[in-house]
Amino acid sequence: MRVFRLIALLLTPVLGFADRLYTYVGDVGPRTAIVAWGSMDNLGNVIGRDSTPLGKAEVRVGGNRIPASRNWVSLTGLQPDTPYPYEVFVNGRRIGQGQFRTSPEKASKLAFFVIGDYGTGELPQHELAGQMWTEFERLDKTGNPVRFVLTTGDNVYNTRMIGMIAAKTGDEDHHWEPKVFQPYQKILERVPFYPVLGNHDGNETEHQGDLAVYLDNFFFPGGKPARYYRFSYGGLADFFALDSTSNTLTGSASPAYSEDGEQFRWLKQELTASKAPWKIAYVHHPPFNAGPGHDSSFDNLKHFVHLFAQSGVKAVFSGHEHNFQVSEQNEKTGGVRYVITGAGGQLRTGDVTGKMKQANIAGWAAERHFLVVEIEGRTMKITPVSTRPMVVKDANGSSVPMPLVVTLN
Repeated sequence: MRVFRLIALLLTPVLGFADRLYTYVGDVGPRTAIVAWGSMDNLGNVIGRDSTPLGKAEVRVGGNRIPASRNWVSLTGLQPDTPYPYEVFVNGRRIGQGQFRTSPEKASKLAFFVIGDYGTGELPQHELAGQMWTEFERLDKTGNPVRFVLTTGDNVYNTRMIGMIAAKTGDEDHHWEPKVFQPYQKILERVPFYPVLGNHDGNETEHQGDLAVYLDNFFFPGGKPARYYRFSYGGLADFFALDSTSNTLTGSASPAYSEDGEQFRWLKQELTASKAPWKIAYVHHPPFNAGPGHDSSFDNLKHFVHLFAQSGVKAVFSGHEHNFQVSEQNEKTGGVRYVITGAGGQLRTGDVTGKMKQANIAGWAAERHFLVVEIEGRTMKITPVSTRPMVVKDANGSSVPMPLVVTLN
């Protein structure tokens, strides 16, 4: 199969006007940014860090022309908290444009989106993506624009099953077009997506090749592909992206989250080193979950839960369950607010009210949605947004007011 794809790639005409081209922001810092691009008309590695170059490229930004030998460029020497329109040229022709804004070196406020379990390529996902762009434009006018998008995993789902075999799982770049690059095109041209792995992003549930493509197509803080990582925003917030899956690049599936594993040792060190007022973690599997499709992952992740409580983490975002849930802040949760946002494309509608109290869940809604998170000083507001009014209910069926407010002591 790979041989036939390679032959098709070699026989494909040189870049033309009809090519389906995508430009996106891979990462942004106070003085740096990554801009990337690719074409979906060919087979093979057509977009991402190690993709086949489309041709002689140049990015024009801030009055400068930066040549690129790959399908991406790392920009340096930028000014903090400054908007930068950019254009991408390949073989002398403009193929894309956008605008990113560098982050401030010192921040007192921040807005970002969170979305999970989204990459279906189906109409409801695209409709919700349209709502995200509307909200993006609204916040752009408030003085607290969206700076990035966090994903809580399951970034690309298989399209269909052929017998017992999943097809179009995300192990080829062209699978990503209707599920990532097309629906979020306008947002990707302006802000980076900082993802975590879900079980559908590798061989825990689907194809082992999904993981390699995931690591290639996203650009991660720190300059190299990562299954877990930390990044900071303006001294205000530190984010800890964690891997709760069993996905592997080679061999059989194996947990990445064990208490005696490398990731957990890293996390303890990083949380200890963090001096930011806000410490925010995000991970695919939810430690607190009322269902209806999945059980709680508390037993697998209890060492994470205890560490979060001891280390001053105030909010943890997860996916996996295809609805919206928010936890209690009690002794069981360590005073941390856990939020499930696992319905960016997939949706489960079963009623969970009978299980909420035992599961330490304070509110729930069965709606496709994404989260708008706004931090100002010592207050965080979390608002689930859908394509229709979002009604969150408690275990008794009473409405839970939104936005959800989390405060620092």
